[in-house]
Amino acid sequence: MKRIILSALFLLTLSEAFPQVGQLSQSNPYPMDGKGNIAGGFGMNWINGQPFYSIQFRPDVSLGNFGVGLDLQLDFNSQGKLRTEDFNSVGYYLRIIRYARYGVKNDPVYVKLGALDYYTLGYGSIIYLYNNSPSFDARRIGLVFDVDFGTFGFESIYSTFGEAGVVGIRGHVRPLKYTSLGNIPIIGNLEVGGTFAGDFNKNASVISGSYNAATNTINKVNSNGSLQIVGLDLGLPLLSTSFVGVKLYSDFTKIINFGGGVATGIIAELNGMGAVNASVKLERRFNSARYIPSYFNSLYEIERFQVNPSNGTFTSKAAKLDTIISDNGYYGELFVDVMGLFDVVGSYQRLDKDPNSGILHIVAEVAPNTLPFVVRTGYDKINIQGEKDLFTLDDRSYLYFELGYKPYSYLLVSMIYQWTFAPMMDANKNIIGYQSQKRVEPRVTFIYPFDMP
Repeated sequence: MKRIILSALFLLTLSEAFPQVGQLSQSNPYPMDGKGNIAGGFGMNWINGQPFYSIQFRPDVSLGNFGVGLDLQLDFNSQGKLRTEDFNSVGYYLRIIRYARYGVKNDPVYVKLGALDYYTLGYGSIIYLYNNSPSFDARRIGLVFDVDFGTFGFESIYSTFGEAGVVGIRGHVRPLKYTSLGNIPIIGNLEVGGTFAGDFNKNASVISGSYNAATNTINKVNSNGSLQIVGLDLGLPLLSTSFVGVKLYSDFTKIINFGGGVATGIIAELNGMGAVNASVKLERRFNSARYIPSYFNSLYEIERFQVNPSNGTFTSKAAKLDTIISDNGYYGELFVDVMGLFDVVGSYQRLDKDPNSGILHIVAEVAPNTLPFVVRTGYDKINIQGEKDLFTLDDRSYLYFELGYKPYSYLLVSMIYQWTFAPMMDANKNIIGYQSQKRVEPRVTFIYPFDMP
């Protein structure tokens, strides 16, 4: 793992409050009704070793079912020049909206506009932990819209306004609820779902070709336009009480013009009334050739298409499909929250035959109200080759880590390290790939909570 050696520095920077304990996965990450907080100020951060002065303003407000969070940040170099890389994303000024929402996830109606962090559609066989903004310099604004009427409903995602991107919708119905069989325990709650998802970006299905750096053009020898995936799923809750929930499910998925797969698994949830909340998901996957499960994942925006301008070559996720052999695999996910002291969300997946197929996701927080310290981290790694490769930072990794101390309830002094991505641009300001970017921020955060009148 890359070693991080930081000299003792003093500076001031203000940022948004991190979600409270227990809100990292399944709980509500927003302020309570009628409450909010304001964080903002100035400070400094090091981006790939270059210092910048930063001005930030990030309010976060909830009123009824509505909520808004803004994110305004301007970075200036030592000559006072604005860092233009912050304006790489399409619709930069819209990206100031960190989120605008109605309801929360799993409500009868849930709408969210803004950054889409770790979005999963259905059981995750097609869209799993998708992140529309893995690059801080190319943040995007998207839309999530879910409706559940009890007997039927849908969930949907539109990844990026201003340019073509990932679109997905899953409709579901509980057919026996329309009959007298709907009152029968277990079988009456049978759920049937159908999913369509696709990437309509111009480079989504490029399989072969070349890049001409002189003319900034891509010669696409083999491209099917958009890449589309369809799926059918069945879910059967075996047990559903206020304390325990158990569900069986199966997912059938097909990548159009490529292969398909079947996933079957079990989800178990425990509600310990605030003492211990936990959930576990175990899944077995049966994959044909030319098929990748959970195709739209946390680093998909990085994997989609990458140009190497030095030699005119590129890599793409669609091209990788042609190299995939039939190979089954396992997936496991665990969430644990212990008495508000800490919570951890982790998942890992690997194929049986491919030694480079591991995918790891971890989000954790230790921030007890009774102690003056916090530790927060989020980590994603794809194409893991072995145990020694799990925590090395490279172009397959995404990391956020914060270690902080709270001398007062409204003040947090912390050190933040981020391993993220910066877009590579051609002469026409088009993104042609990404390269790793390191950000280091010693930070002093002031948080002002308030109640709505």
